[in-house]
Amino acid sequence: MARDQVDLTPIERRDELVAWLEQGVRPQAQFRIGTEHEKFAFTLDGHRPVPYDGPRSIRALLEGMQRLLGWQPIMEGPHIIGLFDVTGGGAITLEPGGQFELSGAQVDNVHRTQRELAAHLAQVREVAEPLGIGFLGIGMTPDWRRADMPVMPKGRYKIMTAYMPKVGTLGLDMMYRTCTVQTNLDFASEADMVKKLRVSLALQPVVTALFANSPFTDGKPNGFLSFRSEIWRHTDDDRAGMLPWAFEPGMGFERWVDYALNVPMYFIKRGDDYIDVAGRSFRDLLAGKLPGFARGRATISDWANHLSSIFPEVRLKRYLEMRGADSGPLPNLLALPALWVGILYDDVALDAVWDLVKAWSAAERRQLRDAVPRLGLAATIRGRSVAALAADVLELARGGLTRRNHRDASGRDESRYLDLLDDRLVRRKTPAEELLDKYHGPWDRSVDPIYVEQAY
Repeated sequence: MARDQVDLTPIERRDELVAWLEQGVRPQAQFRIGTEHEKFAFTLDGHRPVPYDGPRSIRALLEGMQRLLGWQPIMEGPHIIGLFDVTGGGAITLEPGGQFELSGAQVDNVHRTQRELAAHLAQVREVAEPLGIGFLGIGMTPDWRRADMPVMPKGRYKIMTAYMPKVGTLGLDMMYRTCTVQTNLDFASEADMVKKLRVSLALQPVVTALFANSPFTDGKPNGFLSFRSEIWRHTDDDRAGMLPWAFEPGMGFERWVDYALNVPMYFIKRGDDYIDVAGRSFRDLLAGKLPGFARGRATISDWANHLSSIFPEVRLKRYLEMRGADSGPLPNLLALPALWVGILYDDVALDAVWDLVKAWSAAERRQLRDAVPRLGLAATIRGRSVAALAADVLELARGGLTRRNHRDASGRDESRYLDLLDDRLVRRKTPAEELLDKYHGPWDRSVDPIYVEQAY
């Protein structure tokens, strides 16, 4: 989750909320790529979760990274909870169970994403190894129980932890036991935003299948390929899902604002204090009807923080966030932005992919999303397998990246990051199925080897 926003500009009207979203529009020449990924920190001896405090801890990791990088510490009271790169714009933040997240800087091509991620992983290893800490990229912790997970000292997470059991059965697992990788991309106009939102919503189950990487729970196969994705189906229907209304006539910034106004809030932040307003609507805050908050007290910070607490498969802020993929090893972290950039940043590819999905009904999109966590590439829509559909999408994405023609020092364009996915389709094997093969084979029904073979 992104760090909290700080902008105390007061807002009083719905049209100001719309205008804030509209400020995300930028010329295509200024399009950027943001990549965020989460990973589990574990003790090298025993392969256990890392606590927040102590000599071998999340706090020690953050303090070590701060000394190494010189980034600005993000504090909550006496606790360091993240780091911010004032110069480059990147940040390191914490998820509720101590998942270590890099929110990358905005870059103009995937080669720069590759350099950023490689540097980050080298840096965290430099700090973590002397502490006896390693990192694992996977969609869900393979063997730690919910009760094993540490709790980070962040006020927003305390409020969310209390609220989640009221609205779903697996929200706490989402918070404490899952990791994702996401890509954030731009739009050139309201119409461009709508088209990209619709394409990416429709395709999100396909991407979930390609990156499915969470087949274990409590040390055993859980019956799913992406249990992380399944968890979202049982987290909070008010703020998650496939947004069928986004495909209806009249979709635009105003429609998103109306949706967000009715999504229950978690908190309001005043200074360093998080005020629990879980279950109340931003509409009430804006109208001055929230007890204890006079009219005119809503701020841009409140709005930005509220939007960051809405979790559909694709999220609109002042850019679009692709939220459907499980975390994984470094090549997966690069394949995801390459795939979405190839589709969404090339008009030919975007039009062609829209032609593939535009006739799907809301019910068909929902059925596909519900089937993919268990079936992966074998799920079907309109008689076609996700594997066959993904092959078409990958070909179109590769064409988009080739036309972009961003080349690295060796003369290779960004399409090289898709080779991993092409190979995956040839073998018809998701990352989860590869892990399951090892579990039933050389790992002898143990998940412990994952901490060696799949560590960063």
